[in-house]
Amino acid sequence: MRVLMLSWEYPPHVVGGLGKHVAELLPALVRQGVKVHLLTPLHAPGEALEGAGNLVIHRVPKPSFAYPDFYAEVVQANVALARAGEEIAQRYGPFELLHNHDWLTSFAARSLKHQYKLPLVATIHATERGRGRGHLQGEQAQRINDAEWWLTYEAWRVICCARYMAHEVMNYFGTPADKVDVIPNGVDPTPFQALEGEDLSAFRARWAFAEEKIVLYVGRLVYEKGVEVLVRAAPLVLAQVPQAKFIIAGKGPELEHLRQLVGELNLAPKVLLTGFLDDDTRNRLYKVADVAVFPSLYEPFGIVALEAMAARTPVVVSEVGGLKEVVRHAETGITIYPNDVASCAWGIVHTLQHPEWAKQRVENAYHEVLTVFNWDTIAGQTRQVYERVVAERARVNW
Repeated sequence: MRVLMLSWEYPPHVVGGLGKHVAELLPALVRQGVKVHLLTPLHAPGEALEGAGNLVIHRVPKPSFAYPDFYAEVVQANVALARAGEEIAQRYGPFELLHNHDWLTSFAARSLKHQYKLPLVATIHATERGRGRGHLQGEQAQRINDAEWWLTYEAWRVICCARYMAHEVMNYFGTPADKVDVIPNGVDPTPFQALEGEDLSAFRARWAFAEEKIVLYVGRLVYEKGVEVLVRAAPLVLAQVPQAKFIIAGKGPELEHLRQLVGELNLAPKVLLTGFLDDDTRNRLYKVADVAVFPSLYEPFGIVALEAMAARTPVVVSEVGGLKEVVRHAETGITIYPNDVASCAWGIVHTLQHPEWAKQRVENAYHEVLTVFNWDTIAGQTRQVYERVVAERARVNW
């Protein structure tokens, strides 16, 4: 099977879960016998063509002029992507279907769909209305919402990574339920398995004293991730567990606000805002942390929770969106009320004060990582969607 895939993100350009998803799905699809050509913007100088054989990455330079806003930049980049897609189809085709991830490359995907009469599969990772908690904030948000609707309308089938997202797509865009497939995100446990048995005591000492308990957050510092809730919960946690040490790893528009809040609450010695961390440092922090906390206000899935589970770190997550499908309360982690400081503090304290219970939840979570959230399993489910679409396309006239 030959697939032309489009994605705005691909390593080294990874902003969030979309980029990680595509990066780890592609090798698993190849192991399933799928030949994939990925079309993605070139965000920084580098090779435009990478790989060979069953996986080829085509990086397309974006037009180099000033844009009035991000939406305009995306639209112009899609013009270049569509043009490059035509060349790829002529040189490497024929392809049996298109697979597009989110609205950012949807304009090019729709153009290629109609030009080559190829069925389009769309994976929706998040929605603009969802990020706005049911509202669209301004004209650009409305345009993005329109592009998302158009993508789901044009798609032969729509893949969502959680039942929560499937309901969001159906409710926001009127997508028929029988057009939607739910296939979860996954996680690769091998980077964490490679650290098993390694002495990480010296690494841990760089971040916390031996007697301190590390409370870790990893992710983008944006409003919907609820990091402010975690910072405000810190005094309540410290009142019961004085040896707690909070490490907040990531970057984003909320960073300066969080720094000010840490100062206002006199938490500087106990809350460390690290900024961006490379993957190796992040993975080691997962391994030495006593609990990983993800207090999101909106979360379509929550790959970071899977990473913590793969590292065998106890997790505390908001019972919101896809997170409540990944983490089952008292079985694979602790779930807390979203946007609730007291609930967040309770989840952290409960985990730190009952390590024997946390250990059992960790083992349950790790089993799910190896079985349910396994990329080969996910790729197999994705290939089944492909096969269904190709078979249906063969039975109809365009």
